Amino acid sequence: MAKKKDVGEELKVLRQKVQDGKAIVGKERVLKQLKSGTLSKVFLSSNCPEKVKEDIQYYAQLAKIPVIELEQNNVELGLFCKKNYFISVVGSIGE
Repeated sequence: MAKKKDVGEELKVLRQKVQDGKAIVGKERVLKQLKSGTLSKVFLSSNCPEKVKEDIQYYAQLAKIPVIELEQNNVELGLFCKKNYFISVVGSIGE
């Protein structure tokens, strides 16, 4: 797991991606993009369901894409991304 300072940097990157519209939200969409190899990073909430986490980590490992587990739960991640719903998985497009 990344250090707290590293996680803070990752959150800044994620915030910028969300603002630029280069973030994919949702398990199905992230898995589809992982399989096509268009993502650069995947972010998981702290309370992401275990089955979803396993699926994401498996396909990310095949595509050699880093998976970052955040300290925020799905409610906090939804607010962070300025959405009115819970978010467990976010994918970042491009560098």
